[in-house]
Amino acid sequence: MTCSEVTLTQDASPRHTVNKIGGTSMSETDAVLNNILIGNRTGDEYYNRIFVVSAYGGMTDLLLENKKTNEPGVYALYAGSENDWTWNEALSAVNETMRGLNRRILEDTADIEIADRFVEDRIEGIRSCLLDLQRLCSFGHFQLEEHLLSVREMLSGVGEAHSAHNTMLLLRRKGVNAVFVDLSGWRETNTKPLDDRITDAFSSIDLTRELPIVTGYAQCREGLVGLYGRGYSEVTFSRIACLTNAEEAIIHKEFHLSSADPKIVGTDQVRTIGQTNYDVADQLSNMGMEAIHPRAAKGMRQMGIPLRIMNTFEPDHKGTIISEDWQSDEAKAEIVTGIPTAYEIEVFDQDMVGIPETAEKVTRAFSRFKVWTVARNTNANTLTHYVTAPLKQVRRIVAALQEDLPSAGIRTRKVCLVSVIGSNLGTPHMFAKAVSALSDAGLDLLAAQQPSRKVDMQFILPEAAFNGAISTLHEALVESPPQKATSRKKAA
Repeated sequence: MTCSEVTLTQDASPRHTVNKIGGTSMSETDAVLNNILIGNRTGDEYYNRIFVVSAYGGMTDLLLENKKTNEPGVYALYAGSENDWTWNEALSAVNETMRGLNRRILEDTADIEIADRFVEDRIEGIRSCLLDLQRLCSFGHFQLEEHLLSVREMLSGVGEAHSAHNTMLLLRRKGVNAVFVDLSGWRETNTKPLDDRITDAFSSIDLTRELPIVTGYAQCREGLVGLYGRGYSEVTFSRIACLTNAEEAIIHKEFHLSSADPKIVGTDQVRTIGQTNYDVADQLSNMGMEAIHPRAAKGMRQMGIPLRIMNTFEPDHKGTIISEDWQSDEAKAEIVTGIPTAYEIEVFDQDMVGIPETAEKVTRAFSRFKVWTVARNTNANTLTHYVTAPLKQVRRIVAALQEDLPSAGIRTRKVCLVSVIGSNLGTPHMFAKAVSALSDAGLDLLAAQQPSRKVDMQFILPEAAFNGAISTLHEALVESPPQKATSRKKAA
């Protein structure tokens, strides 16, 4: 997707911000109102802002499946059986949960009635659609599998529509001219490209007098859920920032972007990052610690729109600014993070020396099963990949590799992967200091590397060593004074 600029109905001066509120924060209604949406603002101060909202915490899990436990939600139950009615019961449970949230969040009886009618229309519309599709697929000419992605898209959108509509009602009750911007394509008969859907939705909005509350899900020709999974709301947020030429994009989370997990290193030792760049954000995403989805960051990075990460519960804190051209003047570690459980897949083959086709066969096996390689290393006769995937998928990859490379020896084991990340790790001593610290702590280092771009260092250890490695590296590289070094030039 390329970034183009929407011509708004007004000359937005000063330029506006585009904000995203995550699901966990959305569930803390008072904090969102008092710290983000309203606070000490009055009059015109409410405006020149756009808010993209996620579903309330846990709602998308009920609609799709639990992201952590894989417990089935409505979608998973519907996809699992064409005749089982458990999905119908699960949809009714979503209805009750949404109505319960209406009563907890909204204060006015009339608003609750409006919100309940909104939920009823969406849920019963979905129920009717799914029943019709089930009946249609009872005929052999129609296969349910061909329509499941559309079902997933439809179910994804209802959670964000619910939270956005409620937020609009809350703000209007408090005298703010909030506008519900529904990008979910509900009951629309045509499918538009994402940029067109956003452009059309904002074409009649005056940002100087209206406060748009926008659904994080946008129904579009590209299919956001199919392309980006559960990261779709950040893609919507990013495209709105690009297309409306925002001055700044802001994500409100329930925590600061910090130097490590405070549960591991202690709350008194972590540091708020303050400022970093999109390179660092990409490395964080690779470790599963997303500041923003990497595909969402791309457009803002190209347009030079800075991203600010703020803590919902500390509104006076400036948070962390992520920009394209910033880097630390001195070499220092900014974040120590990682993946507590990963699989090492080692392919050893004496015949691979000097034969490029071997690497292609190995890469093809990972692509076939749609498994992303978090890290890898190689020597003359060994290719080693580190992945985060269910054991079932790992076994399938191993079987495919053994079929394609019958003479190879393949070994797998559970490991953890710890990464030290910073905008400028450009000193020859930092990597040595990290390795020495792990050794002094008695931790068994299985593999290590510092890529030439010098924005991260990666360390592979036994799975049980994860917390110890995080604490050790954080103490050695973050808590101790930074090392003086000549800052590297940013790569073209």
